[in-house]
Amino acid sequence: MLDLFMLLMLFMGSGVVVFCSTRKHILLSLLSLEFMVLSIYLVLFIMMMMYGYELYFSLIFLVFTVCEGALGLSILVSLVRSQGNDYLSSMSVLTW
Repeated sequence: MLDLFMLLMLFMGSGVVVFCSTRKHILLSLLSLEFMVLSIYLVLFIMMMMYGYELYFSLIFLVFTVCEGALGLSILVSLVRSQGNDYLSSMSVLTW
């Protein structure tokens, strides 16, 4: 159990490292965020299975994860259509 939990935390840590180190493309940031959310889901699912809880909460978590992913992709598409690329350097808070 402890080895599995440490492995999942390693996945989560690698997602945080990739998210903090991506400074060029927004798509890479979104992919690392989705990797972190899937790591959290896996930890949640394993813990709920081990303690015998119902899995309705994991289904709700997946629904919110899909909504978050769709929102991120729609913002990315809108950014690419308005500016022509997905570089973080071309994005300014004042122009939105």
